[in-house]
Amino acid sequence: MDMGRESRWEKDAMTVEIVFALVTAAVLAGVIFAVAWALVLVLDLSGSAERGVLVAGALLGAVAGVWRLVRVLLRFDEQRRMGH
Repeated sequence: MDMGRESRWEKDAMTVEIVFALVTAAVLAGVIFAVAWALVLVLDLSGSAERGVLVAGALLGAVAGVWRLVRVLLRFDEQRRMGH
């Protein structure tokens, strides 16, 4: 096997890690948006207040999702480079 090429196991590990990162990022973003939506329902908000809370929830969810995705992939890359 060539030293410069990744083994099948390494490719599979990368694929699993990418899917894990995507799924956990989507779940985190969804949970944050759901909390914002629940807040709107519990506080019985309407109009611009409702829209503001939902937009803030969507933005926070998106930022948290991207943060989670990047964090997981960077951690995996660091461990891969260390040989773990």
